[in-house]
Formats: sequence, structure tokens, C-alpha cells
Amino acid sequence: MATTLTSKGQVTIPKRIRDTLGLRPGSAVEFSVNAAHEVVIHPPRAAEGGPAAAARDRFDAVRGRADVPWRTDALMKLLRADD
Repeated sequence: MATTLTSKGQVTIPKRIRDTLGLRPGSAVEFSVNAAHEVVIHPPRAAEGGPAAAARDRFDAVRGRADVPWRTDALMKLLRADD
């Protein structure tokens, strides 16, 4: 599978490879060169994803699990009430 290097030194990783590695926009990747001078791309690892990946994972783990009985309008009325 071939791709073209841009004048800025960028290449597009083909969709099939992005999907296989689980790469999404903003994913961190690591490149290395093996003994045969082949470039190897490493997908992000959960433990080594960095602070941004850790923050995403923390929120993804609880997204949609809130058990809040308040409706937005009731909560806003409570917060804006004069005491």
C-alpha cells in the first residue's frame, strides 16, 4: 500500500491501517526503524498514551452513567434562587 510524501514531510496513513491499529484523529503514534530499515508505526498504548489520553479515558469510563434526578430548568432555578 503506497502513499505520497507531502512537501511538509507528511503522509496519510491508509484507512485500513488506521482502523486496524485503532487510530483516531488526535491519536499519538510512535515510529521506529527496524534492522531492515523498515518504518514501523506503533499505536498508542493505554498506559503510555500521555495525559491527554488518560483524561479522555477517565471521562469515557463514566460518560452516560450519571444518575442525576434534576432537570436542567429545575437545577438552574435552584442555583439562581435568591436566599
